[in-house]
Amino acid sequence: MIRIGITGHRALPPGVDADVADLLRAHLAPYGRAMVGLSCLADGADTAFAEAVLGAGAPLEVVVPASGYRASLPAEHHDTYDRLLAGAARIHDLGHTASSPEAHMAAGRLLVDRSDRLIAVWDGLPARGPGGTADVVAYARSLSRPVTVLWPEGARR
Repeated sequence: MIRIGITGHRALPPGVDADVADLLRAHLAPYGRAMVGLSCLADGADTAFAEAVLGAGAPLEVVVPASGYRASLPAEHHDTYDRLLAGAARIHDLGHTASSPEAHMAAGRLLVDRSDRLIAVWDGLPARGPGGTADVVAYARSLSRPVTVLWPEGARR
């Protein structure tokens, strides 16, 4: 079983979210049930990845950065988060209280450490804050972890 982690942008614009979901499904299709997916289940790329993993019949592991993480996500995402969390084969709770950039980076590091490879749904731009996609990609690359960057051609955040 190959262990694949996800990092990626949140709050994807309409249209871009569907394109990202298509890219993820196509990229993960060859692995089928021979993978384990790791995600923090944030809105955007994390959720599209988790849906693709579960849709392939593969197990999903969830990294929860902090006890306040769910509350920090958009309210309209809570039902999706709860459903995906309930479907997780394993949950890694980091024990932080505040959903802070430090907690998010710790979650990104754990996700990379427990993965054989990383998918980054990333526009290639610097992180908007500590613990963002670019920081998680940099950490993975510092460990020589394979990183596949997926981003729809011409898309903007």
